[in-house]
Amino acid sequence: MITTTLSMLRALPAEHRHRLMGVAREVSFPQGARLFEEGGKADRFWIVRTGTVELDMHVPGRRAAVIETLHHNELVGWSWLFTPHVWHLGAEATTPVRAYEFDATAVRLMCQEDPAMGNAIAQWVGGVLAHRLRSARTRLLDLYAPYGAGSHV
Repeated sequence: MITTTLSMLRALPAEHRHRLMGVAREVSFPQGARLFEEGGKADRFWIVRTGTVELDMHVPGRRAAVIETLHHNELVGWSWLFTPHVWHLGAEATTPVRAYEFDATAVRLMCQEDPAMGNAIAQWVGGVLAHRLRSARTRLLDLYAPYGAGSHV
């Protein structure tokens, strides 16, 4: 799959990146750790430094469907930005992960106080969200549609 996910480094102007990184804290997750569960409170987000994180979606009667695998510099979590601030997917570290963690309330407050920064972050997260929705659709069609995503009936 070709990834078009915008990294924060390319998506945000230097001033906004610098301010955002000012509230980051470094965290680690062991392989197999759940970062969040679908339906849980979305009160933080991460940018992967090293390792991989799989985004998954609950499918009744089946194992969770892996929607996408995230790597270096990719955003983990977008639900924190939009009310009701509830995770739409789940996430699991598939290798040991080091990441920058951000408190969602603090970042939303920064966005309210600086509309230009809020717009830049909304554009960045919106681009990530659009990509993830396309990935989820394609992945679910590949897994569960009778002819997959690439075939016509």
